[in-house]
Amino acid sequence: MNLRIGRRTGFMIPGSAESRSRQAKEGGTMFVRMTTLTFRIDKADEGIRIFEESVVPAARAQRGFRAAYLLADRPAGRCVALTFWDDEASALANEENRYYQEQLVKFLPLYTSSPVREGYEVVVESR
Repeated sequence: MNLRIGRRTGFMIPGSAESRSRQAKEGGTMFVRMTTLTFRIDKADEGIRIFEESVVPAARAQRGFRAAYLLADRPAGRCVALTFWDDEASALANEENRYYQEQLVKFLPLYTSSPVREGYEVVVESR
């Protein structure tokens, strides 16, 4: 059983360069970006296909990428995309280079509301 417990952080709203460099010097920790989406129920399979065939390969090309998961509640039209990164700097870098925004655009015809993005520091991991 995999168990991960995280602490919510403000990494999606970039802090000062000083705080980021301090954390990098301290070794940093793994970070998770969580994006919650609501989608058209009749388009669930299309969204899953896009995530698997396009988003995941693009994520693998990003520095610091570790893993990706897509969790879906098809009847409710909701899903949660989780991407795991080596550290906060890696998660921020792929927003600054527009990778994250390019992935969201792929799903525009499927959304029923704006995606919600949050970031978490992984503080406990058990495999």
